[in-house]
Amino acid sequence: MDPFLIKAIQLLLSLSLLIVLHELGHFIPAKLFKTRVEKFFLFFDVKFALFKKKIGETEYGIGWLPLGGYVKISGMIDESMDREQMAKPPQPWEFRSKPAWQRLIIMLGGVTVNLVLGFVIYMMVLFTWGSAFVTPEDMPRGFAVAEEFKEFGFRDGDRILEVNGEAFENGPDINRHLFMRDVRSISVLRQNGETETINIPEDIGSKMFEEGVMMPFVPIQNAVLDSVVADRAAGLAGLQKGDSIISLNNQEIGYWHELAPLAQASKSKEVELVFKRDDEIMSTMITPDEDGLLGVTSRREFNVQKREYGFGESITEGFKFGYWTLHDYVAQFKYVFTAKGATQVGGFGAIGSIFPDAWNWQGFWMATAFISIILAFMNILPIPALDGGHVVFLMYEMVTGRKPNEKFMEYAQMVGFFILIALVLFANGNDIYRWLFD
Repeated sequence: MDPFLIKAIQLLLSLSLLIVLHELGHFIPAKLFKTRVEKFFLFFDVKFALFKKKIGETEYGIGWLPLGGYVKISGMIDESMDREQMAKPPQPWEFRSKPAWQRLIIMLGGVTVNLVLGFVIYMMVLFTWGSAFVTPEDMPRGFAVAEEFKEFGFRDGDRILEVNGEAFENGPDINRHLFMRDVRSISVLRQNGETETINIPEDIGSKMFEEGVMMPFVPIQNAVLDSVVADRAAGLAGLQKGDSIISLNNQEIGYWHELAPLAQASKSKEVELVFKRDDEIMSTMITPDEDGLLGVTSRREFNVQKREYGFGESITEGFKFGYWTLHDYVAQFKYVFTAKGATQVGGFGAIGSIFPDAWNWQGFWMATAFISIILAFMNILPIPALDGGHVVFLMYEMVTGRKPNEKFMEYAQMVGFFILIALVLFANGNDIYRWLFD
């Protein structure tokens, strides 16, 4: 099956699951507090629905527009903008007639479900598949270091021993820690057997983002291809899995990390690539794309260990994994508000890209847990039309003892809705732009 189709199916399945459970997070407490729920929909039913059936006082259905889902709760100012209902006197079964603390629980239900679900999935994944890690001993060649980081004192061949004075077990995680966490010092083991502790600038994450150095540490490996994308530069030039790169544009390549800079220097230009296939030396003409990429990945040549967890351990470690996933996402969210960060915001295409291109249940559940945590964070943002916007107004009411004016709530809901539509269009527009021009 085509990789794009596999990713699309996984994305649709994942979002459907997360949307239904999110809306159940609102639906269940609403029912517990005897609040009428008029509609429960997966996807939006603009003008018409693919399926709908009324059971009791609630109409359940599936819409045709896969941009989310909703529950329509009686007596609530939401995206339905039902002014006729709101103009009538409040009824006992309506949202607006319930105590503020009940309304707060109803509004927080969806976010709570998404957050808990993400943590539970991580626990399940660790219990079922365990976790992978790479120790310094598993990488005898160490890392190739970006030139920008050699200024701090790092050298090619360094192996990461400690971060902030504590043993660092999984070496390849160092790039993520530098970008998103508080890394003050790194202890490395040199190829000559000596150790050295290097102090890290406080604003290292911002420097990495501004300078585009997101992978300053890359494992040193031979330049052997593990995969080749058929319609990218390498595939079009006839390269195959297992080919060993010897030179590009008459520049000798000894290791994998030496290939990327040469490809960058040759972007959009046709150059000669020499490689070895089986025992035969061959050459071909190749044109790196506008970003200097070839559409290849390297064969892994370092050992990856696996740790298995018992049921109790998986709960503890899964909670830690979920906490740090949320922490890292919130930490990098600030870059969205920069000019460069705004261009990297993605929509459904970017979300779909995190799924594996071949069906893999572990990869599917890891991506689903990550999206669930993102949805929890995004929904709690204090933007009208999101759960977080309703929570802000409820907190105001609980503190002051006064409800916000209903007209103000309607206008705020409309503004929030247009903001969300603009963000969705912008994010998916970025996806389309990258697809057309990258």
